[in-house]
Amino acid sequence: MTDRLEVSRTIPAPAADVFAVLCDPQGHVAIDATGMLQDADGDPVRSAGDSFVVRMDRESLNDFPLGRYDVTVQITDYDRDRLIAWTILGQIRPQIGHVYGYRLAPTEEGTVVTSFYDWSGIDQHWRDAKIFPVVSEGALRATLGILDRTVRRGYPGAAGSTTG
Repeated sequence: MTDRLEVSRTIPAPAADVFAVLCDPQGHVAIDATGMLQDADGDPVRSAGDSFVVRMDRESLNDFPLGRYDVTVQITDYDRDRLIAWTILGQIRPQIGHVYGYRLAPTEEGTVVTSFYDWSGIDQHWRDAKIFPVVSEGALRATLGILDRTVRRGYPGAAGSTTG
């Protein structure tokens, strides 16, 4: 079994428009296919080290009775219009150490967006719990579909947006 999932989709939009959604805390909530992300606070990220708070609801997955809680999304990699990745910091100890992210590659058709979820570096405590992957490949694919729709509808803050 692998410790990483990757899925790709071509979105018929410029990379800058896609990246605008991925840098916005509310963009993360808007495109989440798991139902866990309920709301977010913070400014759009502009570099590695930036962070924002996400209000979560784990009941959406129906796997652990964690209810509602907050996590901090901390950006670990940032290359404008090309790469954004983050880890999740929460109240549990030890910290889990999984990483989520997106790679963007412009094409004639738009932008190939690759969503990835990597738990290869998780703390041994969580590896022993055998709960990974928390997010399925299907959820990653569905999130890319929602991202496609969100960008094409003119997400506020995107360069081609008519709403922002």
